[in-house]
Amino acid sequence: MLERRRWLAVAWALMAWAVMPGPTLAAEAVKVTDDRGRMVSLASPPRRIVSLLPSLTETVCALGTCDRLVGVDDYSNWPESVKALPHVGGLEDAQVETVVALRPDLVLAATSTRSVARLEALGLQVLAIEPRSLADMRRTIARLDQALGTGQGPALQARLDQELAGAPALVPPAARGQRVYFEVSEAPYAASDASFIGELLARLGAVNVVPGTLGPFPKINPEFVVRANPQVIMTTAGPAAEMAGRPGWRGIEAVRQGRVCAFGPREADLLVRPGPRLGEGLRLMARCLGGPTSPANQGPASKVNGGRADAPVQVGSSARSSVGSSAPMPVSGKPPASSLRRAP
Repeated sequence: MLERRRWLAVAWALMAWAVMPGPTLAAEAVKVTDDRGRMVSLASPPRRIVSLLPSLTETVCALGTCDRLVGVDDYSNWPESVKALPHVGGLEDAQVETVVALRPDLVLAATSTRSVARLEALGLQVLAIEPRSLADMRRTIARLDQALGTGQGPALQARLDQELAGAPALVPPAARGQRVYFEVSEAPYAASDASFIGELLARLGAVNVVPGTLGPFPKINPEFVVRANPQVIMTTAGPAAEMAGRPGWRGIEAVRQGRVCAFGPREADLLVRPGPRLGEGLRLMARCLGGPTSPANQGPASKVNGGRADAPVQVGSSARSSVGSSAPMPVSGKPPASSLRRAP
């Protein structure tokens, strides 16, 4: 009887030990410095994220943490799953009350987002990042990887580096060296060679007529473009046919020769967002520069736009186009990714 009691006592002790909560592992603290030089500190990697910039939304998802997003800006539309999330405004009109109600651990925003100070005053942690160059894009991937604790940053960056490294092979030798003007807004604002768009053009062997000394996305006097006389014009700003109506533009070589590539909204997203799909945007530029015989029209180009390799519309001075109209984009010295309707 005594032995049986001892056995029962030991059994109960073992059972009690088995169900006792073990020591919990301390969550690894997160400390990341954003583009303002401000240190953002979190007790652990964020589980509830609101993103106020499309390129940041896409990067979060490319790092495998799309499921942590609880809200996005009005223009985030990729991948498909983010369309079902609450949309909380944009750079100029973020709905602060809605963001707060989503109880995010972390808000991702551009440095130029007007509501950053108010969000922080309400006690939210804001990581302000605004990529304007390819180097900025690399830092953005590294910072988000660090903040989210995914460990997927190096693989994502390696994939992008590989895609960008293949740029020279996408354009026939005879098509290199062309003078190019890239318009991102009808004001007009242009992408200079100091912008990430300008860097992509340079990798394709194109000569950007807008110098980087004017800033990444400067406002341009239309007469400047007439004097520069580009051989190719690329635009995400609206109907290309309208360009021919600008004073003096009918004489520009690109307009006379029908070398104006007007990218539609989905294509523009690939071009103006410095994020994980930029390699697809590079191929779109290459197809514009090289025409139908461009190597960019082969193979992986079919991935563009969800399997549809939609070519940009090319028009001359007498042609008509209704591709890609959008509201004016206040880019002035800022990358489209942070200030455009379809931007980063």
